[in-house]
Amino acid sequence: MDVVVLNPQSISEKFTFNINSVNLTTLTITLPVMPPKSKSPEDREKLRTSILDAARSLFVERGIEAVSMREIAKKINYSATTLYHHFADKEALLQAVCDEDFLALACGMREIMQIPDLITRIQALCKGYALFALQHPNHYRLMFMTPRAPCNLEITQIQQGDTEQDAYAQLKLVVQEAFDAGLFKFELTDFELIAQTLWAGTHGVCSLEIALGHETWIHWTNVEARLSLMQSAILWGLLRQPESLGFETATN
Repeated sequence: MDVVVLNPQSISEKFTFNINSVNLTTLTITLPVMPPKSKSPEDREKLRTSILDAARSLFVERGIEAVSMREIAKKINYSATTLYHHFADKEALLQAVCDEDFLALACGMREIMQIPDLITRIQALCKGYALFALQHPNHYRLMFMTPRAPCNLEITQIQQGDTEQDAYAQLKLVVQEAFDAGLFKFELTDFELIAQTLWAGTHGVCSLEIALGHETWIHWTNVEARLSLMQSAILWGLLRQPESLGFETATN
């Protein structure tokens, strides 16, 4: 009986041997291995995004410490080795996820930073922050609602204090400008405390909405109304001349 083996490098080439004359226990046929197709920059970027999305989801669902690189790789049907081609370790991967999300938040505020009126800019920053949180709840959970180690300043790609990249620096800058302009009450002597109080108020409304917004035990009013009233109440207590603010809230 003759067996025909095609050469995989050229379909037109072949060789023939007689199977009756071959010891089948020792027969080995080695075929050429085609090199793997190299990924394009676009493919590599898509894979990197898939890794970040999978990591973010698992970190939020199970906690950062409970998730391994192998589990992240399994979620996207790749080997752990593939992840290490993109990230040195889990800490680097976590920092990359945080960098991407915090940069997205800051980039969304750049146009707001051009508003000339300082109080209007503060109000717009708080609303922009809330919009990001409510439109990207999973991102927000990891950024502000999941326990994690402090930002690794040695590997982060975000420049601390750069208002093009750092959302907290954006808020702090406009609050400091309002502070220097004498817009806050005289007894308030720490502009960073003012900034953090404004942040805390907005975060409180957003985190409650994300964590418990579907809780039927509570008859929630419209989230825009809650945000508006919270912001007006805090600014009323901070500003020297708050009368111009009023207490306009969104319709329930």
